[in-house]
Amino acid sequence: MEMKRILKKLGGTQNIESIMTILGVKRSKAIYYIYRLRNAGYVKTKRLSNNRRLYNISFENKLGGTSYYDILNKYSPIKITSKEIYQVYGKEPSLEETLVYAVKTQRLRIILASLALFKRIENWSGLYRLAKANHIERQIGALYDLCRQIMRTRKMTRRFRNHALPKGASFFNYVVPHLKSNDFQNIEKIWRIYLPFNKSDLEDYK
Repeated sequence: MEMKRILKKLGGTQNIESIMTILGVKRSKAIYYIYRLRNAGYVKTKRLSNNRRLYNISFENKLGGTSYYDILNKYSPIKITSKEIYQVYGKEPSLEETLVYAVKTQRLRIILASLALFKRIENWSGLYRLAKANHIERQIGALYDLCRQIMRTRKMTRRFRNHALPKGASFFNYVVPHLKSNDFQNIEKIWRIYLPFNKSDLEDYK
């Protein structure tokens, strides 16, 4: 079977069983096709906690781009798999860009994984500019204060904190719509941001 046709059929995230089904082949043949596609640069492989493999198959993989999920999985104990892969070509996304991307998704597991980045953030002025441009500076501040209660982090600059804290009669907002914390209400009051996590959600960081 021609490799271009196989690539088109298998585009996305697959496991060995889905590849067998889509191509209508036995396991040994499916493994052979994955081998061929990987050698051509079209496959990125992720090993799950149960030792099973997921294959992200796309033409873009050959271009050598790095996804936000690659960055999260590199630094976080919580691993992300998704059919939606956002590649950044020409450069590796910065930690600040990745953190802002994660918060903007409003997806619990992605945001939970991104908390690990606070241990490595150094460019606080750059993070503030990105957060302000995306109207999430208070969300970033609240998540940072949450992290300080469960792990060691790099210290947020006073400038970031002073600029990001709510002013006047700022209304409450959410990190994830309609989710509030029972355990971190003191942080929610400071930032006027509802947090989506309780202490039990953060056990992977202990």
